[in-house]
Amino acid sequence: MTSVLRRIGRLVFVLLVGVALAHTRSLRADDASRADWPVHGGDADGSRYSPLRDVTPANVTALAVAWSFDTGEGAPGLASREETKFEATPIVVDGTLYFATPLGRVFALDPDTGAQRWLYDARVGRRHDFGDFANRGVSTWLDPQAAPDAACRRRIYLATIDARLIALDAARGKPCADFGAHGTIDLRKGLRIAPFEFPAYQETSPPLAIDGLVVVGSSIADNSRLAPASGEVRAFDARTGALRWRWDPIPQSRDDPAFGRWTDDARRVTGGANVWSIMVGDPARGLIYAPTSSPAPDYYGVYRPGRNDYANSIVALRAATGEVAWHFQTVHHDLWDYDNASPPVLATLRRDGKDVAAVLQATKTGQLFVLDRTSGEPVFAVEERAVPASDVPGEAAWPTQPFTAQIEPLSPHRVSADDAWGATPEDRDACRRMMAELRNEGIHTPPSTHGTLVYPSNIGGAHWGGVAYDPVRRIAVVPVNRIAASVQLIPKPFDMDAAESESDRTGAGYEYNEMKGTPFVMRRRLLLGPSGLPCTPPPFGALVAVDLDTGKKRWEAPLGNLPAAEGGATVSERGAINLGGALITAGGLVFVGGTRDAALRAYDIENGRELWRGAIPGFGRATPMSYRARDGGRQYVVIAATPPSGHGGTLVAFALR
Repeated sequence: MTSVLRRIGRLVFVLLVGVALAHTRSLRADDASRADWPVHGGDADGSRYSPLRDVTPANVTALAVAWSFDTGEGAPGLASREETKFEATPIVVDGTLYFATPLGRVFALDPDTGAQRWLYDARVGRRHDFGDFANRGVSTWLDPQAAPDAACRRRIYLATIDARLIALDAARGKPCADFGAHGTIDLRKGLRIAPFEFPAYQETSPPLAIDGLVVVGSSIADNSRLAPASGEVRAFDARTGALRWRWDPIPQSRDDPAFGRWTDDARRVTGGANVWSIMVGDPARGLIYAPTSSPAPDYYGVYRPGRNDYANSIVALRAATGEVAWHFQTVHHDLWDYDNASPPVLATLRRDGKDVAAVLQATKTGQLFVLDRTSGEPVFAVEERAVPASDVPGEAAWPTQPFTAQIEPLSPHRVSADDAWGATPEDRDACRRMMAELRNEGIHTPPSTHGTLVYPSNIGGAHWGGVAYDPVRRIAVVPVNRIAASVQLIPKPFDMDAAESESDRTGAGYEYNEMKGTPFVMRRRLLLGPSGLPCTPPPFGALVAVDLDTGKKRWEAPLGNLPAAEGGATVSERGAINLGGALITAGGLVFVGGTRDAALRAYDIENGRELWRGAIPGFGRATPMSYRARDGGRQYVVIAATPPSGHGGTLVAFALR
């Protein structure tokens, strides 16, 4: 009997080992199949999550530079007249790494060595003054009807800063002649409102490829005037470039449910409300999730009364037709430049023991909205709360705004003059005086002719770096800013040139926007003390983790450093102004750059403890990514860095020694 039991025991052991090995092989196969990074957000959900687990909290300190690649755009004769921002997140697919630069140059590299395979140059005009001279990446599509060795079977799509959509053969870097006009579509053509000047209509984000379509939004100079350009989202046939549909966030059709919520004049002249951030597609539901921005001009809404539906919203569009399935507005009648800069993320959550397909939208107001992917209904409660009224003649600020009732704000919503911070007593006193002079009734205090304290400022809260989501731990990680700005509406006539010259001379740091067609000039600046440090209490920038099983904040950590000064918090406690997203890996790490102190950081996702810091050659104002180039190869973590000169850039790949 004992021998029989032993044989049974050995058989059970062998079976268990076999199951374990099969499970391990399955995990490895899954890792191998998902070792690419085929879209800007890493996967179709835009999660910015890598299933690779080679790098862990235990060995992350062994990360070192494996290779780097200089774009060459800082070289004499190639650099632009204006500063550029190298903010690309590369993609890796079919054994090649692809990325684009602000000057419209697409590189294909060997992902193991960084060696260049090909270069395509779209020859962007380098003398133009683009408002946000950046490019955040490319996208790709595999033509299922093309033969395996056919040219342009796999395509790389580039949307240039000067508003061209270009399709390239992924293997050779040549334009696909069957797409548009010899591989190119001019996105300035066919708009309801044509751009008032060449640099006013731009493309900074990669297109979305879904269901045989390539879908683009736009970046618009929305502080300049009433009608800088219209903000249509357009879908083109991925093979031919033929226009399949367009959606205007300012509703023009009487059949649109939001048509009656805009006045005739507002529908006719209002521009903006465009999608300049990154869209995410859900092929299973046939939906595209589009984060919209503010209608123009940002800070004056007298000529666009009402809630301004579809603006400042997450809008679910039907991929086949461009029709609105649902929308959820994160800011009503925006007067603060609180556009939805963050890309949405698709996530599957557990609520009351059931799986819930959700979309996550972080906002400049420092809130994280969690919505049902099919209906747009809040998964975590949202409530409308009363907010201050405007004292600008004719301005009817919307009386309430949406607030997340269960998920606490990621950035504070109120700061007073008594809270003023300074590195020295002189700084603190100066900040207290500046803040005390401004109208300040908490978040959503409208702009005024006297001057208003806006907190969070127009750079957030959450910004275009957006959310990274761990689908295993169900944790969302969001980089945020915690600094205030002042905004003032100055009656015309007003000498803009003299004011800008005075601001430059005194170092006041004011930004002026004429807002043509309105009775005011808008003036704004971040609230900084005489030493150049923020007037709001540190941390000035933070990384915040939210547990999406409960909606509770899991942890937060200061992000980045600012220069040391006498008194106040230590450097490591301050955090810094940041612009750039986070990456989560299955190894239990959060990687993030985003700050000016020329570093890529790694944090423990369980507790937010900083574990490693790697030097990079400039401002890592980008979202990092991770991949394994081949089976059995190393895991790489890659980030783009812009040098202090503001010209050119370097792609840096880290791997374990």
